[in-house]
Amino acid sequence: MPDSRPQQPRFPPSPSVPADSAALLLCGALLTDGRTVDVRLGGGRIEAVGTPGSLATGAVGARVDLRGYLLLPAPAEPHAHCDTALSADGTGASRGPGGAGPQSPPPEEVQRRATEAALLQLGHGATALRSHVRIGDVPGLDALAAVLRARRSLCGLAELTVVAMPGALTGVAGADGLAMLRDAVKMGATAVGGCPDADPDPTGYAETVLQIASEFGCPVDLHTDARDPVRLSRLAAMAGGLGPAVTLGPCGGLGRLPAGTAARVADRLAAARVTVVCLPQGGCGGVGRRGTAPVRLLRSAGVRVAAGSGALRDPANPVGRGDPLEAAYLLASRYGVPAEDAYDMVSASARTAMGLPEVRVEAGFPAELLAVRADGLAGALSLAYSRVVIHRGRLVARTSAVREYCDSAAVALELPRQGRAEPS
Repeated sequence: MPDSRPQQPRFPPSPSVPADSAALLLCGALLTDGRTVDVRLGGGRIEAVGTPGSLATGAVGARVDLRGYLLLPAPAEPHAHCDTALSADGTGASRGPGGAGPQSPPPEEVQRRATEAALLQLGHGATALRSHVRIGDVPGLDALAAVLRARRSLCGLAELTVVAMPGALTGVAGADGLAMLRDAVKMGATAVGGCPDADPDPTGYAETVLQIASEFGCPVDLHTDARDPVRLSRLAAMAGGLGPAVTLGPCGGLGRLPAGTAARVADRLAAARVTVVCLPQGGCGGVGRRGTAPVRLLRSAGVRVAAGSGALRDPANPVGRGDPLEAAYLLASRYGVPAEDAYDMVSASARTAMGLPEVRVEAGFPAELLAVRADGLAGALSLAYSRVVIHRGRLVARTSAVREYCDSAAVALELPRQGRAEPS
């Protein structure tokens, strides 16, 4: 009789982490189910999870004390713009000589900013990022090449994948855009996408992107903020053939539709099995077009919803931290999503949208982990700052926050315990 018990996943060791490397032991971590455990990592995987002190035998290269920390599957960033990140100070596209026409920033500047942005988000816990990069028009393929170089420099620290976003794909300029999109995939772009709303023929644009995706066997990630239910439904119908390999975002326009109309579109998105990536931290468009998709409506319809950060300190959004916990906090506090579901949207659902393997704090799963100083998930989502980040079984980032009070505050904290009245 076959064994019906669920099997542990078998993931090959990461090529950047030798299988025979000494294990890393995480000690005294709190899990969301209330258990306190030790976790042994090796070869890019979680080797064992046990009670405190039970895993100390064998070759352990280093120990990380996680007492007081909540251990979670690491979040992922499904919607970044590394090519324009950190350019709000004017280091993005500039004017050409004599003020005639825009000029792209130097590729080395794009690479530097892309690397810095990825490391910033890694410090918050995102061990995998998907960046949308514009191609064609002014940047040509230079920005893409720069972000791909940043990806190589980040190997072993974070996993950066790239979505090629062409300008026009229909009309007179369409042939050039199509050729450049093919070149982008050959250069190393791992997904194709773009913004159908900005093309004179949104349907034709989406059809072309889906055609290239089918030709090269790669995922699709399309931008749309349209509030046109017919256009959204058409996108869902066209995407149905590729199903889970298609992501739409940020879909803020869906939140501005009448409730009944939005519900019908949500049903069509669910039937197409696409993922919607919402951007609760502010989006990546103009201020007048910002908004968050109706998260609870989509989830109740059966749509997989992930959450990302969008623009990060660029002309579209001059502020932002790129912190997945902030996105989850906003989903919980502003949109009424339970804390567990909010974190799932920046971790498990985000990873699924990016085609990454599932992560659990269990033996056999990839060692992609985030430890946050907190006594539970609600505390973690309250933007706890002390964090330990694990990628492929290695400690890759650590942030420590220290808060100190003056003597008067210390006395005030002791007053209730001593039964003294507070000063008036």
